[in-house]
Amino acid sequence: MPTRVTDRPLGRGVEWQYEKLTISRELSRNAVTRLLVERAEHGGWELDRLQVRSDGTRRVVLRRKIIRQRATVWFGDPQPI
Repeated sequence: MPTRVTDRPLGRGVEWQYEKLTISRELSRNAVTRLLVERAEHGGWELDRLQVRSDGTRRVVLRRKIIRQRATVWFGDPQPI
């Protein structure tokens, strides 16, 4: 099951992180569901896209939001001279 994680900017201070999975046709539907639920509950991922190909393999794209915090404390001189 190959996987690849990429980042894509969404807006100011918010980014989406994407993970692409290719799941074999030998895994049952229940097994795939359990796998995706496990990633959602413990990794914070949500389902973005699911494609079932003609050969039975599943291409899954998961995403999760990354919120980057900006510094809120100013360490400079409060009053310029």
